[in-house]
Amino acid sequence: MLKGIPAIIPPVLLKVLCEMGHGDTIVIADGNFPAESVGRDTVVIRMDGHGVPEVLEAVLSLIPLDQYVKQPVGLMDRVEGDNADVSIWQTYEKILQNSENRDFESVRMLERFEFYDAAKKAYAVIATSERSQYANVLLQKGCILSEN
Repeated sequence: MLKGIPAIIPPVLLKVLCEMGHGDTIVIADGNFPAESVGRDTVVIRMDGHGVPEVLEAVLSLIPLDQYVKQPVGLMDRVEGDNADVSIWQTYEKILQNSENRDFESVRMLERFEFYDAAKKAYAVIATSERSQYANVLLQKGCILSEN
């Protein structure tokens, strides 16, 4: 056990977050996301039994978002004509506000296949059991700035 590390974070995810550098991306995927096929050329971390919001909150407690880009967070946008409930995005906005003091302007919406392409280039994909549709999140890691 380590002090200050959220209990939800498994050792493999802690290792991956440490390995990631500035600008690297990580996906936190919902239960419908094809994590194994999209992530076949990267690290796939299974966090079954957990939802995206709790994983997002834990990850953002450990890494900063990229401060040099306007939109370091990406969400999969709804497919045209799909009226799926996306109220989970409001939860994400609250998490971003609490952890990074950022609003929804720091989020870019990606078309479904654009999101898949970005996810294929991610350093890692975290597969959750999240049941909400369009709950996938792409995070771009920032820098820990010196305190000089």
